[in-house]
Amino acid sequence: MSQNISLLTLSIAASAALSAHTFVGAGGAVATAAGNALGVADADTVQGALCPTIVSGTAKVIASAAIAAGAYVEVAANGQAATQDEGIAVGVALEAAEAGELVEVLLIPNAPAPAAAG
Repeated sequence: MSQNISLLTLSIAASAALSAHTFVGAGGAVATAAGNALGVADADTVQGALCPTIVSGTAKVIASAAIAAGAYVEVAANGQAATQDEGIAVGVALEAAEAGELVEVLLIPNAPAPAAAG
């Protein structure tokens, strides 16, 4: 059963339309696939409005494909969650979910992967 335990929700100016339960980037748009996420939109938001964005705690995110409980997740297309492959880990799935279902994700701080030495 998905739940939501927000420890910190910020009002982020939406630079594009945002859908609830999708990852949001620092610029206020849908987060880029495999990239960083500031948090998760907690409501549908039109461009230019303030979007309540969960940045700490757990959030419900739409799964783009099947995700196992305990798997690290990354941002997929359209700001949805996917099992981490080659992207940046932005959270940990606290339950299993199928494509299109909401999955509870423990948000984790994320930063770009370090550049390869050489």
